Amino acid sequence: MSDAAADIATLPFERALAELESIVDQLEKGSVPLEESIAIYERGERLKAHCDALLKSAEARIEKITLGKDGSAKGVEPLDVE
Repeated sequence: MSDAAADIATLPFERALAELESIVDQLEKGSVPLEESIAIYERGERLKAHCDALLKSAEARIEKITLGKDGSAKGVEPLDVE
């Protein structure tokens, strides 16, 4: 794993998302030279993949409590977020 990939792998979701938003802003403004644009675009792709993985992991951990007809807890099942 490269240093950049290792750096991204340790970022919490909020910091990774903030950096990704900053990269998108810079690219939309066109305020960076071409070579730097390519480099930050590639980092943005890695940040996006990292954020996606963190979200999938969080979704897998979220469960909802199911209730029986009498109102008592019956069990848990995965939360359907769609």
